Amino acid sequence: MNDYEDVADEIYRLRELKQNALVENAEREGKRRRISEMTDFLNEQSCELEEYDEQLVRQFIEKVTVHGNNFEVEFKSGIEIQIDK
Repeated sequence: MNDYEDVADEIYRLRELKQNALVENAEREGKRRRISEMTDFLNEQSCELEEYDEQLVRQFIEKVTVHGNNFEVEFKSGIEIQIDK
């Protein structure tokens, strides 16, 4: 009986690991897709930006966090960059 429970526990553990791996893979694929979309959009632009573009910011930036002398920009693709003054 104990062997059966051990095997059953292992099966449940492996199923959970598989489910977690599938979720992580889907999240990673979503990030790749968003990065690809951002790259395609930026490559399609014919000129350099010379002024603030609200639509562009809302399309690509998730949030900006200010920390004293620097700030961090998190893009919707999941990429984060830190900018020091």
